[in-house]
Formats: sequence, C-alpha cells, structure tokens
Amino acid sequence: MPVPLPRARVKKSQTWNAESVFASPEAFDAEVKSLLESLPDARKFQWHLGDSIGTFLEAMKTMDVLDQRSSRVRVYANMSNAVDANDELGAAMNGKAMSALAQVGAAVSFLEPELLAIGEAKLRGWVDSDPRMKLYDFFFTDLFRKQAHVRSAEVEELLGMLRDPFQAVRMTAGAIANADFRFKPAKDSKGKNLELTQSTKNSLMHSPDRKARRTAWENYNDKYLEFKNTLAGNLAASIKSNVFNMKARNFKSSLEATLFNGNVPVEMFHNLLDIFQKNLPMWHKYWRIRRRALGVKVLHPCDIWAPLTTKKHKVPFETAVDWICEGLTPMGDEYVNVMRKGCLEDRWVDRAPNAGKREGAFSTRVPSDTHPFIMMSYTDDIGSMSTLSHELGHSMHAWYASRAQPMMYYLYPSIVAETASNFNQAMTRAHLLKTKKDKYFQIALLEEAMGNFHRYFFIMPTLARFELATHERAEKGQPLTADYMNNLMADLFSEGYGGEMNVDRDRVGITWGTFTTHLYIDYYSFQYAIGISAANAIAKRILDGVPGAAQDHINFLKAGSSISPMDVYKTAGIDMTSTQPIEDAFTVLEEYIDRLGELTS
Repeated sequence: MPVPLPRARVKKSQTWNAESVFASPEAFDAEVKSLLESLPDARKFQWHLGDSIGTFLEAMKTMDVLDQRSSRVRVYANMSNAVDANDELGAAMNGKAMSALAQVGAAVSFLEPELLAIGEAKLRGWVDSDPRMKLYDFFFTDLFRKQAHVRSAEVEELLGMLRDPFQAVRMTAGAIANADFRFKPAKDSKGKNLELTQSTKNSLMHSPDRKARRTAWENYNDKYLEFKNTLAGNLAASIKSNVFNMKARNFKSSLEATLFNGNVPVEMFHNLLDIFQKNLPMWHKYWRIRRRALGVKVLHPCDIWAPLTTKKHKVPFETAVDWICEGLTPMGDEYVNVMRKGCLEDRWVDRAPNAGKREGAFSTRVPSDTHPFIMMSYTDDIGSMSTLSHELGHSMHAWYASRAQPMMYYLYPSIVAETASNFNQAMTRAHLLKTKKDKYFQIALLEEAMGNFHRYFFIMPTLARFELATHERAEKGQPLTADYMNNLMADLFSEGYGGEMNVDRDRVGITWGTFTTHLYIDYYSFQYAIGISAANAIAKRILDGVPGAAQDHINFLKAGSSISPMDVYKTAGIDMTSTQPIEDAFTVLEEYIDRLGELTS
C-alpha cells in the first residue's frame, strides 16, 4: 500500500477548488472581519420587524445576505481543515469560522421571538395582502408550530451565544482523532509494516491479507481505547449540552426536542429500531454466509470488510465518473452533465488520500454562488466508486436546492439528507449489476452493497440505540463513564452479531469513540437508515418505469426546506410516515444476501 503523500505534493487537479470560494486564506480572514462588522446591519431591525411589510422584507434580505456569506465562510474553513488536519492554518480558520457563525447566530436570534410577539394574525394578514409575502407562508407556519418552545429574545440570544462553546467538544473530538492520534502500523502476513492513518484505514480493512486487517483493526481501536476516558468525557459533555437545550426549550426528552425541531415524528425513530431488531436474524444469516465464503472457522469484526474473492477490480476515478453517469442516465441530461463537469472540470472532489486527511467522506451544503465540494480518499476500487456516487448524490441535492430556493429554504432537512446520496448508489449499482455480468465483478458489487447496508442498516441503528440509552441516562442525571459506554456498545453489537462473530468486548465496545462526527450531531445516526429506505423506494419507482418518477425525484431535490420533511418525501412519490419503505429496504437487503450466498456457495 502506498504511503499517503504530504498535502503539499498532491496534484492540484485532485484537490477541491478552494480559490473559487476565496482567492486566499487572507481573503477568507478579510471576509470574516467584514462579516462581523456587518452584524449591526441586522441588529438595527430588532423591535422594528412589525413596523411594516417593507421593513420586514428589508430585514429578511439583510439576513439572507448574512446567511449566504456565512455559508461561504463555513464551507471554506471546514474543507480547509478536513483535507489536512495537520495544517494549523486550516484549524485556525475553522476556529474563526465557528466563532463567527456563533456571533452571527446570536445577532439574528431576535427574529423568531419578535415575530411570535407580533402575532400570527398580523403576519397572516401580510401574507394575504402582499404577493411578496407568499414566500414566507411556510416559514410562518413552521415558526408558530414551534411557538411553545421559542424563548424570549434575551434567552434566545444567550442560547445563540452558547452554540460556539457547545460545538467546541465536537471540534475537540475531531482534532484528537484526525490531528493528534498516531496509530501503530499494521503488519501484513509477511511481517511488513503498513502505515495506518485515518485516510488509509479503510483500504487496510478491505485488504485480502487477514493479518493486515486484524492488526489494522486492533491498532486503530487500541488508540481510541488509550484515550477512552477523555473521549467519554467529551461525548458526555455533548450529550449534556443536548439535555440542557431540551430543558431550556421545555421538552420532555432530548429525542423529542431534536425531532420536533426537524418536524419529524418521534414514532419514526422507534419504528425504525423496532423493525431493525425484528430483522437482526437477517444479519446473523449474512455473517454465516460471509464466514463460509471466507473459509474461516471463526469470524472476527475485522473480517466484515474482507474481500470475498481474490480477483481485484481497478476502477480509476474517470471510469467511476463514467459508470456513475451511465447509471444516472434516467435522471436526464442536466443532472448527468452537471455531475460530470463537477468531477472532471470544476474540481468538486478533493480525492487524494494524503497524510492528515480526515477519515471518511462528506459533501458540503452550499449557496448557489458556490460549488458543492466533496472530501474523500479515492483509491481506484469499487468501494471508492460507491463512495463517490454517494457523495455526488449529496452534491446534486445541494446544487438543485440552492438554485431552486432562497437562502431561507435552501438547506434541506437532515431527515432527507441521506436519501439523495443513497439514491445515486442504488441507481449506479442497478446499472452495473445489469451490465457487468462477470461473476467476480458481481460479487464485488454485492459486497459494496452489503458494505453500504452494513453501515446504514446495521451500524447506524446500533448507534441510534446507543444514543437513546446514553441520552436517557443523562436526562436522569446519571453518570456517563467510559466503562458504561463501552459495555453498552459491546452488548448492542453482541446482539447484532447473534453469536456468529467473535466479540472482543473492549475493541468492539470503543466503537462509539471512533464516531467523532455522527454522535456529536444528536440523533442523526438513525436518519441514515431512513435515507437508505427512501432512496431504494425512489430508485425502484424510476427503474420500474413509473411515469414522471425521475422528475418527481428532481422536484424532491429542489424542495429544500420549503415544505415539511414528510411532504418533501411525498414530492418524490413515497410516504415515509408509513413503515413500508423501511420493511421494503430490508427485503432488498435480503435479496442481496441471498444472491451473494448463491454466488459464493
């Protein structure tokens, strides 16, 4: 395995188009300074929003501009830090951005309390009397839905100011894992040292060499175990901040507070976990098939990602772009051409697995005057192609929503965020399963599918169960220690493995510590499972030739947050208030498991 290049040696063509956002870090600093200096332009509207329709519209225009500028600052700083955690300049910019965004949030925090004080009757009168106010119809509907949980302007300003210190624990977790941790090298079966970093870990876990996988998995988790108390204290602080916000806004639980804010039925969370637990035997069946296919007596967690064939399939970046575009052809020329140009010309993708790059992958949510950007480590294989397809789904969601909606609606609800990404993967996978008939390529494709379902339909629901238990414990004032978290996590995974896997309780138990992003966004993990369920339902409509299904999906992408999340899903032609899409997704999973069993028997 090649040693990751230092960031300075990465080809520019493999990096994100930073200069399209700000010409230089100095230009970024100047914009942050200017942004903060402009905050009085927003504050001057406090106590005057109800003066007239004209004053209200002027205030909203001012806040839209602030929002757009803040988004550019956020994207630039976040990407700069993520692609090289060892870059102190990037870390400093990220800190400046977080602080600036908190100050912006505090400066405009008077908006909702003041509109509530004006009253729904007057605001509805404005909507009925002036066509310019129609834009704010849903905004007002959602605002008064949340009325009982919006505090006074003074309290809202204080809560806005608390965002910066509360978010510090998430930044700390990321800095520890991505910048400070130095992992002991893995070793292959010949005794050769293999560099283990956040950007090489994924490739090592997919190695056909079992010793390389085992030592990589052990050494990776051992580093987190070494700092388990620090990580536990950090995560506990994040959970306690959620509980604080719950109490400050008069909710009965942090789960209710989080889902209410996103206008998501609490029943959706519990339904998912119930269906997940009911279908655990399906996963137990998969572990048996995998153990048999690998020819091992005992399956270990490091074997979950092991290739089931020795035949390698090299997929260069440009080939991956071609295959993804072919799979998405039913979406039309605009969708495909924008995606292709973003990858091959506009440098949406920062893809080199350089030293210091953050683990995993993500796509930014951006305003219409900025490209969506993807951070990932592309390693010329089917797994990387799948990740690219996934993140391009996010990017196309951001591209369509930001161009169809004003700033106040362009950020789509988090509950729908994972739908567009998994949709891209489902369409790409269906195309390749249909056109690439080689048995070993089909096995590799099904392995990719199972890897995706494993993360979204096994890991994420398990993390959701962990979140629920830890939040409920914190709400009761009970301590959240490292040992409690480790034992809870080990118990949950043991249930999921169903006796088909050797469980190293310490190393499996620290899994929570390795999720330094997901568990710091409260109750986000379960939404991945909702996303993959909806994605497969939408893909099925298109692949089955349902008239208008492709346009329904584009309308879904364009909706942003201009309507409620459940109505956004209805735009795509599916009903996510029903449990059927989740049940159907487990049916898709079972089909993949059975097909993989046949091919590897």
